[in-house]
Amino acid sequence: MIQILIDADACPVKDETYKVAMRHDVPVVVVSNSPIRVPLHPRITRKVVGDQFDAADDWIVERVAAGSIVITADILLADRCLKLGGEVIGPTGKPFTSASIGHAVATRAIMADLRAGGDNVGGPAPFSKVDRSRFLSTLDEALVRLARSR
Repeated sequence: MIQILIDADACPVKDETYKVAMRHDVPVVVVSNSPIRVPLHPRITRKVVGDQFDAADDWIVERVAAGSIVITADILLADRCLKLGGEVIGPTGKPFTSASIGHAVATRAIMADLRAGGDNVGGPAPFSKVDRSRFLSTLDEALVRLARSR
């Protein structure tokens, strides 16, 4: 079954995900640690998991399978989902793949070490209209590809 799971607490593309999912008639589960308002639609559900460490990630991982698309910026969650056969798209529209995830995990670890050592390494670039547009296109392409393969 094709489904979209959103790691929603800090996701800037929830509304875009709903629009694309409704156009393709695909269910969406919005997973968060605290209540988030979601549209009243039969294909969109909300799952509040509580505030335990990695509770949202763990809930998502328990439900990922081939045909699942996970929307997240969390590199470690992306890695876990890819290993289970899911597809993962970052909010900027860049897909995580089995070919790219190793580099992303390694870069994340290096940056964490630099921050722990007191280095000021900055953060991600501000979210832009180009990111939003790329996300819409990437999600639409992934849903079309999954529908054709079924």
